[in-house]
Amino acid sequence: MNLLEMILNSQNGGAVRQLAQNFGLEQNQAASAISNLVPALSSGLMRNVSQAGGLESLLSALGGGQHARYLDDLSTLGRPETVEDGNGILGHILGSKDVSRQVARAASRQSGIGEDVLKKMLPVVAGMVMGALSKQSTSLGAARQQRSAGGSDLLGTFASFLDANRDGSIADDVLGIVGKLFQK
Repeated sequence: MNLLEMILNSQNGGAVRQLAQNFGLEQNQAASAISNLVPALSSGLMRNVSQAGGLESLLSALGGGQHARYLDDLSTLGRPETVEDGNGILGHILGSKDVSRQVARAASRQSGIGEDVLKKMLPVVAGMVMGALSKQSTSLGAARQQRSAGGSDLLGTFASFLDANRDGSIADDVLGIVGKLFQK
């Protein structure tokens, strides 16, 4: 199961229903919003983990951030502290508010959902992304131990989890995101 599927299927679709309720959307609109936001966040994560120390930094954040609660306890999705935490996550993943705005704008064009709604939803979805990654951190931690012992490539494990369309490559996912960001 990839990152997007894990979020969409969380709590048997309960996370999608909760976001729909929190943001005044239909359930299919919330699913569309998530489907259009997660690839951009995945791309930012891949960029970060491919840099020196990035993977270790992510694993450290996953180990201490208690992010799994965003998928385990759906009531957290409507709390102000979730938005605050999500904005911090966005700062690390995307780097700036300008990039966050571009992501919301591109997702709005693709989904037909208002950009203002998506700007508000983006930090919550960022928390959900970290929650999904946190739930997978056990396998990532095992892969990290393998890597330390000269084993398999952890980036490959991580990339396969982020592969939105499960074609074995995130390159097309990243190119699609970049294309969406710069379309007008």
